[in-house]
Amino acid sequence: MNPKKIVVLTGAGMSAESGLKTFRDADGLWEEYDVMEVCSTEGWARNPKLVLEFYNARRKQLLVAKPNAAHFGLHQLEQHYNVHIITQNVDNLHEQAGSRQVLHLHGELMKVRSTRNPALIYEVSPDQWEINPGDCGEDGAQLRPHIVFFGEAVPAIDQAIPICQDADILVIIGTSMNVYPAAGLIHYIKNDIPIYLIDPQPATIPVSNPLHVINSTAVKGVAQLLKTLMP
Repeated sequence: MNPKKIVVLTGAGMSAESGLKTFRDADGLWEEYDVMEVCSTEGWARNPKLVLEFYNARRKQLLVAKPNAAHFGLHQLEQHYNVHIITQNVDNLHEQAGSRQVLHLHGELMKVRSTRNPALIYEVSPDQWEINPGDCGEDGAQLRPHIVFFGEAVPAIDQAIPICQDADILVIIGTSMNVYPAAGLIHYIKNDIPIYLIDPQPATIPVSNPLHVINSTAVKGVAQLLKTLMP
C-alpha cells in the first residue's frame, strides 16, 4: 500500500526560528531595502551591483543559519508519508534537514545563473559565495541570483500544480498566502482533503476543506502536527 501523500507549502515563517527574518516583521528584510530596487527586473537593470550586494548579504546570513526543529520534523514525516515540500523560501534549510522532495518556487539563494542563458545555473560554494559585477558564466555573460524577481514568471509553478492535485493532506506553514501564483496552489487540491495551517498570525483560507488551524510558530506547530499525524 502506497503511503499517503503530504504536500507542505512553506513560507518565510518556516525559517524565522533559524534566524532568517520574515518579510512580515516590522524589521523584516524588505524594510531595509526598497524591494523594487533589489528584487525586480527594473532594479536589476538600474543597479545590478546593489542587487548582487543584497543577495551576497543574504547568502552570508544563510551560511551560518541552521535548520530548526520544524525543518527536521517535516523530514521525520517521511518515515510514514510521501512528503513533498513546495517552498516560497530561497534558503536551503529544508534540504539541510534531510527533506528529499523540495521544490523552490522563487529560486534558490545558493545558486546563480547566466543573464544570457537561464538554463546555465551554477551552485555557489560555501567558501566562494560572493558574486560581483564582472563575474561571468562560461558563456561570458554576467551571473545573477537564481531568484525569481518581481516582474518575472514563476516557471516552477507548472511543477507545483500536479503535486498539489493528488495530495492526501495539505500543510501550510509560515506563509500569509498573499503572494501569487503560490497562493493559488490551494485551489488545486481536492475538496475533501484536510488542511493543517500553522502560523502565529494565520491567514483566512477561502476553502471548504476540513481546516485545522494551529496558531503557533513553525517549531511548536510542527511538533503538534507530528503528534497528530505520526502513528
